[in-house]
Amino acid sequence: MANHIALLRGINVGGRNKVAMADLRDVVAGLGHTGVSTYIQSGNVLFNSDEADTEALGKALEEAIAGRLGVKPSVIVLSRGDLARVVRDNPYPDEPNPKLVHAVFFRGPVPPGSAEAIEAGQQRAAERGSGRDSARIVGPTLYVHTPDGFGRSEFALYLLGRSASPCAAGTARNWSTVTKLLALCGD
Repeated sequence: MANHIALLRGINVGGRNKVAMADLRDVVAGLGHTGVSTYIQSGNVLFNSDEADTEALGKALEEAIAGRLGVKPSVIVLSRGDLARVVRDNPYPDEPNPKLVHAVFFRGPVPPGSAEAIEAGQQRAAERGSGRDSARIVGPTLYVHTPDGFGRSEFALYLLGRSASPCAAGTARNWSTVTKLLALCGD
């Protein structure tokens, strides 16, 4: 039963920043954390730590990963309680396909200007004939709903795929991954 989840941004994507999960587990365990496991190849690490400061945990993981594996991903650490709150607060609970809802996690609060970026992205998508997508900020999490598919979404690309967007600083996980990570944490 894990009490923390580390979400790495930008590893094993498009052949860049390749990280073997066994090596990643070794790095996390090397910091003294226990019960270390990974879920899929996109940088999800579950572990136990006596440290409660998730910001400090994230920074220590970033430094250790960079020093040992030579890649510099952004690392966002959540407590099990943080992740349970994200699941509880989902503003799209009626979406039957978990691949069409994404939670975007940030280190700290959702960046300033995100609400304006959401509005601009929705307007742009509507102008291009794909206005069904939406997003909501709930606490420190951005939820993105793409009923026609995330990969085809002009809105998601505008919001998360442009470096000029404040939302691009986060790391997204589809709802299937979010709920699986919580289940892997246990009660």
